[in-house]
Amino acid sequence: MSSAADSATDAGALTALADPTRARIVRLIQDADGGRALVGRVADELRLRQPTISHHMGVLHAEGIVVREREGRKVWYSVNPDESDRIAAVLGTAPQAAEPDFDRVIDDLAERYRGRFSRETVARCIADSADLLRASNGSSLLTSRTAAFAASRLDDLASTAAQGTTPNTRPTVLFVCVQNAGRSQLAAGILRQLAGDRVTVRTAGSAPASEIRAAVVTALDEIGVTLGGEFPKPLTDEAVRAADVVVTMGCGDACPVYPGRRYLDWDLDDPSGLPMTGVRTIRDEIDRRVRELLEDI
Repeated sequence: MSSAADSATDAGALTALADPTRARIVRLIQDADGGRALVGRVADELRLRQPTISHHMGVLHAEGIVVREREGRKVWYSVNPDESDRIAAVLGTAPQAAEPDFDRVIDDLAERYRGRFSRETVARCIADSADLLRASNGSSLLTSRTAAFAASRLDDLASTAAQGTTPNTRPTVLFVCVQNAGRSQLAAGILRQLAGDRVTVRTAGSAPASEIRAAVVTALDEIGVTLGGEFPKPLTDEAVRAADVVVTMGCGDACPVYPGRRYLDWDLDDPSGLPMTGVRTIRDEIDRRVRELLEDI
């Protein structure tokens, strides 16, 4: 096949998988028993109508991303094994890994936090973090995300323990929205870009999605901001206690209130399902508010 044809094929896959619903469908198929799924079960999992899922499956099948297998009256869908590398390149996923090596993660973080937390505390934090991520994100990149999430929570615990005993020269800002896949990630990415190491930036969601929305990643990339290895994370008590400023965006009363923290509620539209023009408008409004916040802290 020519390079031009290859480019066209890759562009088609990118377009198909840029849709967050299709990306979730592919991940559900990858995580399903036997690596295959029925339209009805996917619809139930995503709480969408079967015709909607059938439409998305048709697009994925047309691009060669999934294959069909008939068993009587049932039609099973599985990920095309010939396209695993292409799917991984677009979604940032990989073929199914071996069982998570959490003992290795415990060893590494116990060494990192030696003198601050016992190995038992580290192990409990890792186990709890893995359970929280499984409940919200499924098994996508579970081991590495568990390590990052647990490390963030341990840092927050250490920060809270030090409050009142050491001067706070580096404020912590926590951005919270519902899915931690849109508004909070936009705000966090922009603040990290502007503040660098001067501010610790955290994000969380009251009902986190499995992945950050592709449109949000694109909107940030357009202004030179990368999210790196960020991913949706559940809201935890440690994150709120460690924060100096908590900014909520559409998550109601999900965030606990503690004395000594500054709470802000930004009334912003959810970028989910909006065209890129709408996402850019929200990004630019968040950029304005983040710059004002940075001057204040």
